[in-house]
Amino acid sequence: MGFQDRVAVITGSGQGIGAGVARRLAAGGARVVLNDVEEARVAEVTADLTAAGAQATYLVADIAQAAGAEALIAHALERFGQLDILVNNAGIARDRWLVKMSDEDWDQVMAVNLRSQFLCTRAAARAMMERRYGRIVNIASRAWLGGPGQANYSASKGGVVSLTRTLALELGKYQITANAVAPGLVDTPLFRGLKEEVQARLIASVPVGRIGGVDEVAGAVAFFADDASWYVTGQLLYVCGGRSVGAA
Repeated sequence: MGFQDRVAVITGSGQGIGAGVARRLAAGGARVVLNDVEEARVAEVTADLTAAGAQATYLVADIAQAAGAEALIAHALERFGQLDILVNNAGIARDRWLVKMSDEDWDQVMAVNLRSQFLCTRAAARAMMERRYGRIVNIASRAWLGGPGQANYSASKGGVVSLTRTLALELGKYQITANAVAPGLVDTPLFRGLKEEVQARLIASVPVGRIGGVDEVAGAVAFFADDASWYVTGQLLYVCGGRSVGAA
């Protein structure tokens, strides 16, 4: 897979899956624009990419707000003159049982996980439509199938799946594809922050017997971002070790 002459924006790329995707696309030759709300970590990832020879820049912005999303896309266009790939990865979790879930828990998760994808895609679509080219890859989750204590998270990721399908229908005539990747358990700071007994219980529910790596998710994103997949749109690809097959 090669991404020479392509410009990619990756949201939530200061760590975890987002940082892994940025590294994968940059390794393939893409010029990458990173984003996070924590400047220290996104600056570090960007510096590492630059040191490795990539063309990389970042913008600290709250993309759950229209001004932040539009600023991020404008930054990419100003720095590199075009936008070819958008990876909507930013996400948070505020897991609680329904009766203990606050309005804020619900609103924050929906804003970061779903609203930001809408806002960034709306801003990016204009530039992509003009050039009649684009690859939009949204990070959903196996959790869109439902999970105890995840009413907000599951609903937000279900919204991502539906948004992706609608984008494929609306933007296809402009040669813009829209697909989603649904990771399962992945070795990220979020997972490592769980109690050990919780980690063990979750890993036991994975048919292949282990959690996934960030690089494995990044590989799925790279497939959808590549020209070779231009006839694939509106699809959801699980990267979950088979966990989506059962009810665990």
